[in-house]
Amino acid sequence: MRARGSWVWFLIWLAIGGLLAIGAVSLGPLVVFPVAALGIGAAVRWPQLRGSMFGLVSGAGVVVLVVAYLNREGPGTTCWHTATRSGCDEHLNPLPWLVAGVGLLAAGVVAHVHSR
Repeated sequence: MRARGSWVWFLIWLAIGGLLAIGAVSLGPLVVFPVAALGIGAAVRWPQLRGSMFGLVSGAGVVVLVVAYLNREGPGTTCWHTATRSGCDEHLNPLPWLVAGVGLLAAGVVAHVHSR
């Protein structure tokens, strides 16, 4: 089993990967290039962190799982009614998002466990 510090760094990289995935969708290269440069710099400066960088993949998987959760009532249009309001929302099919999210999350964890 891996050292506890390795898992702490994995979780830090997981958070960075999630933020990077959100930033890539919303701001594109304005976020991706600086964060990628910082990640490469950290990997060069501290080689012991390289094995934990698989958290980046798992972080992207967590973001994809959130998309699957937000679309859990889909696919298609779902309507809602309350005492004072009503409306309809369009939802994507959550199954592809769920499969991709679980795959990315699992791939990062498995790669982290088997690194070194």
